[in-house]
Amino acid sequence: MSPATAPTTAPGAPADPASLTDRIPADPHDADALYEAFVAWAADRGLELYPAQQEALLELVTGSHVVLSTPTGSGKSLVAMAAHFIALAQGRRTYYTAPLKALVSEKFFDLVAAFGSDQVGMMTGDSSVNPGAPIVCCTAEILANIALRTGEGTAEAPDHVDDPAVPGEDAVGQVVMDEFHFYADPQRGWAWQVPLLELPRTQFLLMSATLGDVGFFVEDLERRTGVPVAAVTSAERPVPLSYEYVVEPLHEVVEDLVRTRRAPVYLVHFTQKDAVERAQALLSGTVADRAQRDAIAAELGAFRFGTGFGKTLSRLLRHGVGVHHAGMLPRYRRVVERLTQKGLLTVVCGTDTLGVGINVPIRTVVLTSLVKYDGVRMRHLSAREFHQIAGRAGRAGYDTVGDVLVMAPDHVIENRKLLARAGDDPKKLRKIVRKKAPEGSVNWTDKTFERLRDAPPEPLTSSFAVTHAMVLNVLSRPGDPVEAMRHLLTDNHEPEQARGRHVRQAVRIYRSLRTAGVVERVRRPDGRGWTVRLTVDVPPDFALNQPLSPFAYAALDVLDREAATYALDVVSVVEATLDDPRQVLAAQENRARGEAVAAMKAEGYDYDERMALLEDVTYPKPLAELLEATFAIYRRTNPWVADHEISPKSVVRDMHERAMTFTETVSTYGLERTEGVLLRYLADAYRALRQTVPPERRDELLEDLVEWLGEVVRGTDSSLLDEWEQLRDPEAAAVRRERDEELPPPSVTANRRAFRVLVRNALFRRVELVARERWEALGALGDVDTDGRAWDAGRWADALDPYFDDHAEVGTGPDARGPALLLVTEHAATATTPERWEVRQVLDDPAGDRDWRIDAVVDLAASDERGEPAIVVTAAGRL
Repeated sequence: MSPATAPTTAPGAPADPASLTDRIPADPHDADALYEAFVAWAADRGLELYPAQQEALLELVTGSHVVLSTPTGSGKSLVAMAAHFIALAQGRRTYYTAPLKALVSEKFFDLVAAFGSDQVGMMTGDSSVNPGAPIVCCTAEILANIALRTGEGTAEAPDHVDDPAVPGEDAVGQVVMDEFHFYADPQRGWAWQVPLLELPRTQFLLMSATLGDVGFFVEDLERRTGVPVAAVTSAERPVPLSYEYVVEPLHEVVEDLVRTRRAPVYLVHFTQKDAVERAQALLSGTVADRAQRDAIAAELGAFRFGTGFGKTLSRLLRHGVGVHHAGMLPRYRRVVERLTQKGLLTVVCGTDTLGVGINVPIRTVVLTSLVKYDGVRMRHLSAREFHQIAGRAGRAGYDTVGDVLVMAPDHVIENRKLLARAGDDPKKLRKIVRKKAPEGSVNWTDKTFERLRDAPPEPLTSSFAVTHAMVLNVLSRPGDPVEAMRHLLTDNHEPEQARGRHVRQAVRIYRSLRTAGVVERVRRPDGRGWTVRLTVDVPPDFALNQPLSPFAYAALDVLDREAATYALDVVSVVEATLDDPRQVLAAQENRARGEAVAAMKAEGYDYDERMALLEDVTYPKPLAELLEATFAIYRRTNPWVADHEISPKSVVRDMHERAMTFTETVSTYGLERTEGVLLRYLADAYRALRQTVPPERRDELLEDLVEWLGEVVRGTDSSLLDEWEQLRDPEAAAVRRERDEELPPPSVTANRRAFRVLVRNALFRRVELVARERWEALGALGDVDTDGRAWDAGRWADALDPYFDDHAEVGTGPDARGPALLLVTEHAATATTPERWEVRQVLDDPAGDRDWRIDAVVDLAASDERGEPAIVVTAAGRL
């Protein structure tokens, strides 16, 4: 079994003899003993180290830094595990960093399984588990801020460490940086650079498959630390790659790959839309035989697919075709990965997200383009991007070679087909009108392919940046902060011209802090000149967690506790501090503009007037003026938030006010391809509400709303919350991961409070449609009565249209949504009837007569089976 495919962790608790914690030798500073202990642990798991792994391990046990630049599939994760083992044995605190929270979380559970939960902690910004542990998994930004605040980390060595040169347990003794090529990321690269600048007593392991020339890092790290740096840069892959430029129709290429047993095939696209459309196009052929489709169906078992994209994915998977991209629900991505790992999916269509730590074994990678949109322009892939994607091909332990195919542009393939049809006939050849690349597009050729194939990854370039958080962190450290800041600004990896720009930015930030009264000039203790010190206590974790959470807590003071909208206003405060779900907000804005255009047309506005007025139409931003004014005041005395801006928006609030389910929200805004973005946002909002709003600031309606939101997230895809809550028992979660076990779907009725809110929202959704007299939409809900007779549009209109003879409107405000107008009678199960609720939703009429209603029965067992309230409408009309 090869290190690339074998599990690198052992299940069980610290007492497990396979645990790495129990393999620590008697003399932890004996390099040979450390080496042999780890190799023996690996051998017990059927792992034989590759030469590059052996070389890296030897360098680590002798105290050297290591820059590990070896291809994908060469077992870098095993080297990282060895590094943590060495540091733990020697009493040094060790940090693992990665660019994505998902990768940090995955590594956390791997390390828990290998070392035991008492030895491993995690910090990702929105999760903190056992942060004082000797092994800590965190995002790169977390470590960077710790490095800025601690500097060299001169804590005294603990008693059990013999070598006084070894940093203490509160210091950063070792850092393992995964996906180190993010050093060059324009927005986040500073976080990969800062630890190298600020932790000269720390041992580093820098890892990536696409580092390029690492000579600069070797020289710079040795200069700063005085410790040797070993560059382990083997270009030899355990599974070599074969490259080919293809000028054939893609469906024929896929058929050939399947026929010649070069599957699983990953078709790489650079938009989610293209990936889904390609997968659907493959259904016209046959990529999986009957036995394979039967095996897929058996593996899927009772897996619950939702409506919308869930139905599409179910159909694709049962034909042997998968889809994988960041906009999908996590549980959908996970089921695609599981089926692929078990060799059941022939083809997976996805985006280049597969290149960042996603564990999907692939035999052949097919790039459908060499051009991508980078947020600013269409451009060719970089050599790093090309090799990062291509490196996913070839499964160690399964394949002897991996294939990388690059498709020619569509117009080139079409021209080749035309030439083939013409054959050698001169007349036909003269009549051919060759197709050209679309106007304004960026083209690529076989020469582009050859250049990318043969080029090494580009050298990593510095992306240093100076922020308020950086300055405040440095000011918070022991010693002379001015000297520390001078060193950081003048001895970084930036070119000289850029350093001057950073110095000027730091001066501007210092002046703003001094104006705010946060810092002051004081004489140095030795009387030689001046330095700077803080005049306030900076929150110890202001740059380690959600930076605007303290503002959200403070802003609750400006809300009216007696207002009918208080609960929703609290939600709006918290939403304003969360990252924007761009696709969701864009969809809200598009819908708002569509409705505005329709209204303006009805009122007779001409085209130019409509276009001018549309400039002011955007997505909903509740409390925007209040929150922006409050934030401006808060920022004056809390300058550590100056790098951030609040962003008022209404996603959770909009769902609750409209009484929409997750599925209805996806349908309303056309988010089928990006429903995962919506779900992650809802999960973040749920966590923020639970963590930010203290019990004394909550009322019954807010408690109901938070419970409802949690149930929406859990009922849609429980993994986002399950993982967060499983952190209380990480060993059990790690064992489940090792055994490929998933938690059963949650019971939607288990939390009765949340279920009552779901039922209330479901009934209120019908009230809202009645208020707008949308009888067709009511009929589309598919309600039936106890006899199975449909509540179609005509039946709803017959029952409730007479309401408007008595009253001008149906109330849909907070009172209409409240629990007072929802009457629930609970009935326990009997020998002949299941457990059920009888529900009456009373309509809120202006006169307050409360004499119209919708009656329904809710079957609780059926609700658990569906994952949502199973409602049977029994009556509607006047009481």
